[in-house]
Amino acid sequence: MSGSQLTGSFKLMKSMNRSVILHLIRKHKQISRAEIAKKAHLTPPTVTNIVNELLEVGLVKESKVGESKGGRKPILLSMNSKSFYVVGLDIGGQKIRGVLTDLNAEVEESVSINFQKGLSKEDLLSNIKNVITSLIANSKVEKTKLLGIGIGMHGMVDHHQGVALFAPNLQLTNIPLKKELEEEFDLPVYVENDARAFALGEAWFGNGYGFENLVCINVGIGIGAGIVMNGQLYHGKNNIAGEIGHTIVDINGTKCTCGNYGCLETVASGRALVEKAKEELSNGKSSLLQDVVNKDEITGELIFQYAQKGDIVAKDILVQTGKSLGVGILNLVNFINPERVIIGGGVSKAGSYILDPIQSLIASKALTEDARKTEIVPSKLGNYATSIGAVTLVLFDLFSADPVGKGQLTIEF
Repeated sequence: MSGSQLTGSFKLMKSMNRSVILHLIRKHKQISRAEIAKKAHLTPPTVTNIVNELLEVGLVKESKVGESKGGRKPILLSMNSKSFYVVGLDIGGQKIRGVLTDLNAEVEESVSINFQKGLSKEDLLSNIKNVITSLIANSKVEKTKLLGIGIGMHGMVDHHQGVALFAPNLQLTNIPLKKELEEEFDLPVYVENDARAFALGEAWFGNGYGFENLVCINVGIGIGAGIVMNGQLYHGKNNIAGEIGHTIVDINGTKCTCGNYGCLETVASGRALVEKAKEELSNGKSSLLQDVVNKDEITGELIFQYAQKGDIVAKDILVQTGKSLGVGILNLVNFINPERVIIGGGVSKAGSYILDPIQSLIASKALTEDARKTEIVPSKLGNYATSIGAVTLVLFDLFSADPVGKGQLTIEF
């Protein structure tokens, strides 16, 4: 082995050890150097040297003194969450929701803008850049304190190249997000499908914490799923794993935005919810929704509000949507067998109207007794689920000890 190979191997090992130590400090909240050495199977001098580097750059801090186990009381280490910050964007079919957070994904600043119809690729990139610029300016965080930018993009994404291959709700293709934004902001950029970003965020900071196998389903204008298997995001060979919205439930059904007919999105998405309401009204059903003069103003949120007021038609639309969504989730439960299914996105805000029919279907139709007990729960992160998931893409690189990971983050030690 050559000298350069030895140097490269040493740097890789040191980087992996650093990530392992950071991961343990983040996971345990407060931990001593001795405990780190024990759990990471590292020598005390190695831990001391790396911890000193982390203290010097401010990533970790010494907190309180721990309990003694016979000798001197140990000084506990914890993450210095305000030492660095991350930008995360949720790019959906109608809006961009951006956040700037600390290392614990606590939101320091947020910005949201709606898209105009007929958005071009250049318009989209300009809007994204404006949101990022506003987040940084409003937060007054120094550029040197920014670790990177994460993006959760709806549709099909090449996460290696950072390209949005197809955004069906915007009808745009091959958007070079990573290239454009790294050139503009001189920061590492991580791009992922919105549902997978959502899943990673829930796994780290939400209702997926502590679960090795879970499915997170984002139900908004469209429907997408993020799959976590053995603690890792699952992409599939061509990056389309989780496109549950485009699984066909009725071969003779309505045409979908993807070009096929009878996709799950055509019967269980936010768009389908609104179309169902308009159809019921055109059929003469008596509902409070008839008071809406401009039927284009009917939204999923409005349907939910009227359901809460006791409107039978509004309630029935939500329940039927829950049942249709439940069919797709039942297939996932039987096929993937997750420990938990998390529902997020706008439609999930309808709460029990949507969740109860799903849980009922799983409880009666899943293949085994244990599968029938699969938990169906709402997102803990709510409106910020995908944007915080986008933040987690950056944090994953910082805390991951995987030598074949993205490895884009650079912090001077």
